[in-house]
Amino acid sequence: MEKQKQAYIYAIASVLLWSTVASAFKISLRYLDFLQLLFYASITSILILFLSLLIQNKLELLKTYSKKDYLRSVLLGFLNPFLYYVVLFKAYSLLPAQEAQPLNFTWPIMLALLSIPLLKQRIGFRSVLGILISFAGVFIISTQGNILKFSFTNLNGALLAVGSALIWALFWIYNTRDQRDDVIKLFLNFVFGFIFILISILLFSRITFPETTGLAGAIYVGLFEMGITFILWSKALKLSRTTAQVSNLIYMSPFLSLVFIHFIVGERILPSTIIGLIFIVTGIIVQQCSGRPIRYCR
Repeated sequence: MEKQKQAYIYAIASVLLWSTVASAFKISLRYLDFLQLLFYASITSILILFLSLLIQNKLELLKTYSKKDYLRSVLLGFLNPFLYYVVLFKAYSLLPAQEAQPLNFTWPIMLALLSIPLLKQRIGFRSVLGILISFAGVFIISTQGNILKFSFTNLNGALLAVGSALIWALFWIYNTRDQRDDVIKLFLNFVFGFIFILISILLFSRITFPETTGLAGAIYVGLFEMGITFILWSKALKLSRTTAQVSNLIYMSPFLSLVFIHFIVGERILPSTIIGLIFIVTGIIVQQCSGRPIRYCR
């Protein structure tokens, strides 16, 4: 099969799987608190990433890394999975999935903002316009369309969801500077991040054996949000002639996610959510057209 066709197959599979995870978050949080969900999902992810490295005979590469490499993994592991998912899952516990998901999708806009101080990049008029359009969408979703009243349905939840996008953008910047194998980086991030997760659950929650539905949800999240889907997406990017040919498919994800949220979680999708999401995606596209496209890693 032609490589580009294979790339599209892997990319579409990734987008479909990522589109289901918001529903999995919300259902799992009915049975687990946000730290318990992260705990069990991370264990699943570590196991699946370890098996992937074992099958690919890449475990030997772990011996070649320096102390500096491992310290970098500690920092990245603190950002993701620990801090990112703590903030994201807490946001999902406070907000309807249809609000948390698109607010989290603002991370490319956060990346553009962080690129100014961290990468010393200048942004032009189109970038500024794209940022403003996306944040208009954030405002519409967070107020459920009551923009004149300036009344947020859950301000803390909205701030956490947008904050998770900021954390992901920060992680993305530092992770792309690391030239090690993608799957090995992610595996080490989860191994070191799990230390922070374990400490947090012991201090602020408890380790219990969850109900079957909650455990199944956590395993699903570990497999398809944190593990297998990342591997599929990385393969799609490597096989594709250009990154843009598969990266643009990611814009389908938040809209497909709303479909799953409606039919699986049972939420009635509000017109304000759809309108706000259109604003967010439009702003991202406008911002993307103003400079170098983002190599989407999620």
